[in-house]
Amino acid sequence: MIDKAVQDARGVSDRTPADRTVAVWDLPLRIWHWALAACVLAAWFTPTVYDRLHRIVGYAVIGLLIFRLVWGIWGSRYSRFRMIGVRLRAAPLYLWNLRRGITGRYIGLNPAGTLMLVALLLSLAVSAITGALSVTVTFFGVWWIEDTHAYASDAVIVLVVLHVAGVVGMGMLQRENLIRAMITGRKRIRRH
Repeated sequence: MIDKAVQDARGVSDRTPADRTVAVWDLPLRIWHWALAACVLAAWFTPTVYDRLHRIVGYAVIGLLIFRLVWGIWGSRYSRFRMIGVRLRAAPLYLWNLRRGITGRYIGLNPAGTLMLVALLLSLAVSAITGALSVTVTFFGVWWIEDTHAYASDAVIVLVVLHVAGVVGMGMLQRENLIRAMITGRKRIRRH
């Protein structure tokens, strides 16, 4: 039997092999994820009605994106961006195989999840930055800034819907509650 301290250090629970879990998403990353989700929802429902709240949420998104960039460099193992290039290159084949139900098993993000992460972070950055620019004296009323903000914001919502559908679909395919994993930070390990 592995010593409990060793198990805790490895992030592995002492449950039966069928339901062993590993710590994947640390607390700062989980707080970031849910805070970002709340900000995106708030931003989507507040423009032109609650402009001040919309702006505050937009600035919060910029702060959260900066945090994620820092955490992607210096954060915990599964928070770091070190595998992004590898997983992005694997994404086309992964998506092709996904059509046939071949998912593979990944502790952190799979290639499709990595592709979604990059797409969401980029579209959120464009949306938040152009939103912030559109309320400055220099860029206020500049049509291409406002249009870019609107299109990027719409893209964020489309990507969020795809993200949620992907999480639910992958959870069903792999018989794993990925939403619970993003709340607890732990993912089930299967022994083959």
